[in-house]
Amino acid sequence: MKNTLKAYRALAWIVGTLIIILYVAVALKYLTTDGTDIQKLGSDVTGIVGFAHGWLYMVYLVLVAVLARNTRWSIPFTITTLLVGLIPFATFWVERRATKLVRAKFPETA
Repeated sequence: MKNTLKAYRALAWIVGTLIIILYVAVALKYLTTDGTDIQKLGSDVTGIVGFAHGWLYMVYLVLVAVLARNTRWSIPFTITTLLVGLIPFATFWVERRATKLVRAKFPETA
C-alpha cells in the first residue's frame, strides 16, 4: 500500500502540474495573434504537454482505482478524485485529502 500511495502522490503532482501548463499553453495558442512566436509556442507546448498529460492521466486513473478499491473510498470521493486530473490546482487539494484518508486507514503508510 505504501508504494501505491507514493506512486499516486507523485503522479497527482505531475498530472496537476501538466494540466496547469496545458491550460496556459492553450490560452497562448488561441488567445494570441496567429503566426506570432507566442502563438507557435503555445501550439507546440499544447501538443507535447497534452500528449504527456493524456498518457499519465490514464496511469493516474488506474492508481486511483487501486487505492479506492483497497481503502474502500466512497463512490463520490472516488469519482471526484478521478476527475480532478482535468482541473488545474484541484489535483493538489484532492491529493492531500486522499493521502490523509489512506494514512488514517493504514498508519504504516505514514
